[in-house]
Amino acid sequence: MSLLTVQNVAAFYGPSQALFDVSLDVAEGEVIALMGRNGMGKSTTVKVICRMLGHSAGKVSFADQDIGALPSHKAARLGIGLVPEGRRCFANLSVHENLIAAARKGAWDFAAVCALFPRLEERRDQLAASLSGGEQQMLAIGRALMTNPKLLILDEATEGLAPVIRQEIWAAIAKLKAETGMAIIAIDKSLRELGQVADRAVILEKGRTVWSGGFSDLGPEETDRYLGV
Repeated sequence: MSLLTVQNVAAFYGPSQALFDVSLDVAEGEVIALMGRNGMGKSTTVKVICRMLGHSAGKVSFADQDIGALPSHKAARLGIGLVPEGRRCFANLSVHENLIAAARKGAWDFAAVCALFPRLEERRDQLAASLSGGEQQMLAIGRALMTNPKLLILDEATEGLAPVIRQEIWAAIAKLKAETGMAIIAIDKSLRELGQVADRAVILEKGRTVWSGGFSDLGPEETDRYLGV
């Protein structure tokens, strides 16, 4: 059963149309790779799903509810957790304060997040601004998990990080898939790492869904044409 359904969505930034015809769905426990070159509509699609941007056509449903009229905070309360591009941690709050800022009751509490990312326990009382980029990314993921989401959206969660930190984050994502059954949408440029966790892929080009299918069915023709690799 689909947890999230995006049907033929169009969206604008002012007079400029960014999405023309985007469709995707995510089942409970499924990991979807949302792919495409830069500027093709991936982050805009995430904003529509999270209700940070309205859509002018189409439909967005989550947990059997049309969420098109909801503000972003109510969509989050339904169970949509976002790890935004650029991390956006609260720089002047401690690690612990960042994690509890949006916490909701559930399996994911401070102890569970620190079990996934032990460095956060070590840095509990440090200000977020003092953390390395990789540690801030772990904090951003942990903060989203503390909302106890049904769907976790990772927008470029490993962008610009050192290889060893990238691997640590990918290992955490694989653990989330294997042990929690949480639905995940992952945006990333690494086909190899995505291929280790993603069940299906959806590719966007110029604000349209141009390909979707099993990740193992994504071949050289599609990657050359739509991803430029």
